[in-house]
Amino acid sequence: MKENDFGAAPRTPDPAYHTPTVFLLVGLTGSGKTTYATRVLEPSGAVRLSVDELVHARYGRYGVDYPEHRYFELEAPVVGEVRERLVELVGAGTDVVLDHGLWLRRDREEWKKLVTEAGGRWRLLYFPVPKAELLRRLEERNRREDANALTVTADALDDFYQRFDVPDGEGEETVEPGSF
Repeated sequence: MKENDFGAAPRTPDPAYHTPTVFLLVGLTGSGKTTYATRVLEPSGAVRLSVDELVHARYGRYGVDYPEHRYFELEAPVVGEVRERLVELVGAGTDVVLDHGLWLRRDREEWKKLVTEAGGRWRLLYFPVPKAELLRRLEERNRREDANALTVTADALDDFYQRFDVPDGEGEETVEPGSF
């Protein structure tokens, strides 16, 4: 398997002896999903697929290189490509991390179904973080310019909370802040 937009070719266990796991990360912006993925899951051999990083690589910085209202328009084809790549990786027996917020229950259900149909098993990892801590983290992130530093104001965070479906009874596992 060659390198591509998603990074280096993964280590591929023999699919006959390994059911690949797809880690579906759930949490608001700044909750620690990417940090957990890069510190814990990638070193164990999982391939991380990040929608935000691919959007950033193609279109630049949110709210700077394109207007904020265009994000979902630009994100849609990237999500489709990530879905295809996830299916390929699972078919090859590779563990995967989906580094995408998965704010809505219906989206989580679609991804779980995709993973199961591709022959993998899913783990839904939820990253709850108190609002005050998220605001602190976002203040720090707002000073950066990388793909994982979308500028988020306190008002935007309030909006995010309104749109976020907290996982409940979905088979979720909670990853506590500061546990990694």
